[in-house]
Amino acid sequence: MVEGSMIQGAGQGPAVRGMMVMPVVPVNASVPPYAADEGYTPTERNLPVVGREPAPDVPTVPLMPPVPEPEAGATTPADGPGPLYVVGDVHGYLDELRAALLAQGLIDSQDRWAAGNARLWFLGDFTDRGPDGIGVIDLVMRLSAEAAAAGGYCKALMGNHELLLIGAKRFGDTPVSSGAGTASFHAAWLLNGGQRSDMDRLQDHHVQWMSRLDAMAEEDGHLLVHSDTTAYLDYGDSIEAVNDAVTEALQRADAEECWDLFRKFTKRFAFRDQGGAEAVRELLGAYGGRRVVHGHSPIPYLTGQVGSEDGEDGGAPVVDGPHVYADGLAIAMDGGVTMAGKMLVAQLPLPG
Repeated sequence: MVEGSMIQGAGQGPAVRGMMVMPVVPVNASVPPYAADEGYTPTERNLPVVGREPAPDVPTVPLMPPVPEPEAGATTPADGPGPLYVVGDVHGYLDELRAALLAQGLIDSQDRWAAGNARLWFLGDFTDRGPDGIGVIDLVMRLSAEAAAAGGYCKALMGNHELLLIGAKRFGDTPVSSGAGTASFHAAWLLNGGQRSDMDRLQDHHVQWMSRLDAMAEEDGHLLVHSDTTAYLDYGDSIEAVNDAVTEALQRADAEECWDLFRKFTKRFAFRDQGGAEAVRELLGAYGGRRVVHGHSPIPYLTGQVGSEDGEDGGAPVVDGPHVYADGLAIAMDGGVTMAGKMLVAQLPLPG
């Protein structure tokens, strides 16, 4: 129940987690190499087994401790930005998201913003696979307003599943050209974990909000993107240009153009294996920042703990925190919550 698979039967019920009890994929699995930024077909269920290079120079690191409770009489500094947090892919797992935000002191037990002037970025993919994608979007939208009122902010990036849901809503079964032949957004949405309950509850204001999300941002030397791909370079030579190009493409509402955007945002693994660090440096050179922080590729899949994105050929993965790799230049934030991994909320910069 991860990118590119449809275990639930056309998305008619919530995903079931924690059912995989199979051996870990060997690192020397005899399979054809998987090209870093090629090969993902949104209209195919199964993805190839992924081998893995030797362990990265920088190990996976634990999460930062929660924000401590202020002492009695203490005040929050009004000057300067607050601490910076990022959230990996949520995919409809609202309860897990609430628990992770609460553990970090970002919300209270009533799901209200509790972090003052803190800055919180979601890296995209709010819906599909999990049981309550619309509930996730509603929470993020509300926290955005509450954080702004408290002197902080809560913002979000465009993920490939936002593009997929927008396309399914706008274009339905309109044929589009794909590498596997004729496809449609609606078919791809169902194949990739689309939940009918989400579509039933999706309203115009949700679509409008998603359509205005930025594709990338830079905070404190961190280049924030959803996908571990260099495809962003196809849309402009600055952060502003990329964000404008994506927004304008969605406003034109051309099915083929939106499909091409979705297809490019599904690419992955550009920063992994040989040449990965160079790919990161190419993005940083174009858009600024000292590190790339991304979601999209679940850490268990990225590191080879499981051999496909649906997690069917590996045991329950172990995810302790964000994964630092590519000569320490890239941070992966998708903890694989859809495959019984972990919902990751981390404070940047990472320790160590």
